[in-house]
Amino acid sequence: MAAWLFLICAIGLEVAGTVSMKFSDGFRDWRFTTLTLTLYGISFWVLSITLRQLPVSTAYAVWAGLGTAAIAIIGILFFKEPVTLLKVVFLLMIIFGVVGLNAVGKH
Repeated sequence: MAAWLFLICAIGLEVAGTVSMKFSDGFRDWRFTTLTLTLYGISFWVLSITLRQLPVSTAYAVWAGLGTAAIAIIGILFFKEPVTLLKVVFLLMIIFGVVGLNAVGKH
């Protein structure tokens, strides 16, 4: 159970790092650049802790998939990125794919 909590934290750090990257202006703003690199570094470190208990295929798929879905949703809600039916369908495919990998990984 602790590994899953660490994984959720790693995802949150990755998402925060990606949002910070958006504000870094192509790494021209040193404050957001530093924040981006720090958040990604901590995210990788926390992800590595989860790998002590979770299979790498499951942990990485969940980390990357849910992080990607979260960033897409944040982009739509806060950065006014366009939302289309296809975008929603593919986001749902990512989420269901992560759930499916997790379910298969338990057997």
